[in-house]
Amino acid sequence: MGITTVGMTPRDVARELARRYSTMTHDELDVLESVLVPRKYQKGEIILKEGDICTDLYWITKGMLRQFYYKNGKELTEHMATENHIVMCIESLFNEQPTRLQIMALEPSIVYLLPRTRLEQVAMKSVNIQILYRKILEESLIQSQIHADMLRFESALDRYTKLVKRQPQLVLRAPLVYIANYLQMTPETLSRVRNAALLEDK
Repeated sequence: MGITTVGMTPRDVARELARRYSTMTHDELDVLESVLVPRKYQKGEIILKEGDICTDLYWITKGMLRQFYYKNGKELTEHMATENHIVMCIESLFNEQPTRLQIMALEPSIVYLLPRTRLEQVAMKSVNIQILYRKILEESLIQSQIHADMLRFESALDRYTKLVKRQPQLVLRAPLVYIANYLQMTPETLSRVRNAALLEDK
């Protein structure tokens, strides 16, 4: 388990990132800390809107973020995350093109930005920060693949139980309409699946 996320300082965040992704010296922690940009967002606030260019990785220390897009006039949830997770629009981040995705805060949230340009500058001078950066990107790509495969190959019940196992805080805190949307099922199906999962646990 990582350190508590309540009242985290930039130094705490740098330590937690190092603990999770890469061993670092005191000097490297100083450098990583200098990259971090704290932000606070209100519930419902749009952090990144369609048409923006994503320039940052978002590390959540408090709250919950939702990534979504519009298709045929409907909102579709791409990703949700709580404390000690990173959110980014990876295609926009690297292609420096306007994103079709949006990011919003589902709760009052405290987020530390890691600006991509600055992170890459310091990674050029530190192998450990390079490793951290690479592992963050790997983790994001793996999570996207897991979600895509879950939707392709697994039943509604399996999708829900996997989400409970992988992201229990999300299931407890996110509005059910967004959970259903993320799992590509109707709220009615989600209700049936939750009841079935509860019966299986008894």
